[in-house]
Amino acid sequence: MEIQKLNKEIRDNYLERMKTRPPERLSTSWYQDDLLYRGSGKSLFVIVPTPGCSWALGDSGGCTMCSYISDCTLEPIDDELIIQLFKKELDRHIDDIKADGKTMPIAIKIFVSGSFLNSQEISKEVRYEILETISKIDEIKEVIVESRPEYVKKETIEEIFSIIGDRLFEVSIGLESQNDFIREEKINKGFSKEDFEKAVNIIAKIDNNEDNNYKAKSKAYIFIKPILTSEKEAIDEAIQTSYYAESVGVSRVSFCPATIHKGTIIERFWRKGSYQPPWIWSVIKIINKARKNLNIPSFMDTSGFGSRRGPYNCKKCNKDLKHAIIDSNIKQSIIDDYECQCKNEWLAEINSKNFNKSKTKIKHLPLI
Repeated sequence: MEIQKLNKEIRDNYLERMKTRPPERLSTSWYQDDLLYRGSGKSLFVIVPTPGCSWALGDSGGCTMCSYISDCTLEPIDDELIIQLFKKELDRHIDDIKADGKTMPIAIKIFVSGSFLNSQEISKEVRYEILETISKIDEIKEVIVESRPEYVKKETIEEIFSIIGDRLFEVSIGLESQNDFIREEKINKGFSKEDFEKAVNIIAKIDNNEDNNYKAKSKAYIFIKPILTSEKEAIDEAIQTSYYAESVGVSRVSFCPATIHKGTIIERFWRKGSYQPPWIWSVIKIINKARKNLNIPSFMDTSGFGSRRGPYNCKKCNKDLKHAIIDSNIKQSIIDDYECQCKNEWLAEINSKNFNKSKTKIKHLPLI
């Protein structure tokens, strides 16, 4: 596809210039308030260094908005070192986990800048050792990982439960959009809705199996505002995707507003003045609509809010609205009306979205 050729070219050029960092500098962690399946609690977020996402490093060049391979070594890492770094990050927070675990549920979220369930990115041995380490900490009640749908296998999930026991296990999958054209041509996701539905169904069947006590859950990531998408279209598509995800059977949805990652197609469009991340007003409209109509929890990522490369309103309201969204994620509440002069600019953009739109049906992307 045309988009994959351009994606691969931009990705390769970026990787040639990128300064790789040793695994020791890539591992990190943080501990914060969060809404768990058991209620309000705390989550430990751990980034585990890996060689990188197979999809991004393959011939397709990966997704058009993502450069998480910047947080990877791009070369093999010794298994023992990965395990050592994971345990080091865990140890940094173990005292807080032990103390907080007496009064609230604790979750651990493991990020590998790719798919935790792909043995080509993180070996089965490393996966086993990480999960075995977690299984010895009684206070941790929920384990969350990310994966592309093709790596979600019944035997893999059951193997994980044989290690973590009765803890809840969630797989977060980057669906991004329910629209095939957007997902394939604008995001270059590389999988179909059928692939996504198959993965969700595998997880649901394990969760509903009366022969075991496994608590298996799935979450869909939904991307807000791909390239060549108007502000109004981005709002409508994100909301429709959340409805679709719930109908398929996911347990939660998490909206991810666009931020400009280096070495991506979306950055090239942005640098040429042909793209801007979504308004924070748009983000609020999406999450409020989702909370009113969904029967499952919905979350809004606030990474990059108020920055030059992220969702932005104006200096007067960026910070207030960001904190309002973070608070609403915990409470699952509607965000109250907020007035600011920049809201009129956003409304003008929303209301004029079709004025100069061509009626010609798009057959391919006019990429440069």
